[in-house]
Amino acid sequence: MSGDNARLAEQFDFYLENQEKLVKQHGGKYIVIKDRAVIGAYDSEAEAISKTTQKHELGTFIVQKCEAGDDAYTEVFHSRVAFI
Repeated sequence: MSGDNARLAEQFDFYLENQEKLVKQHGGKYIVIKDRAVIGAYDSEAEAISKTTQKHELGTFIVQKCEAGDDAYTEVFHSRVAFI
């Protein structure tokens, strides 16, 4: 796994390790995780990406829907892409 992907996978591992606590704090929100910490919570994935990319480069964070249970797991790794 490349360095960027390994770092993003580490952020997802943080979510899995702390899912129960995070759901209590941010249930139903889209949370942004960078450096093994939640740096934002938003009502939509689009808002999470839009707001976070104002200060953080794409590919340096993950956006995760914060819900209980195994079915809630998604890995959303955002690479350096531009939406036009």
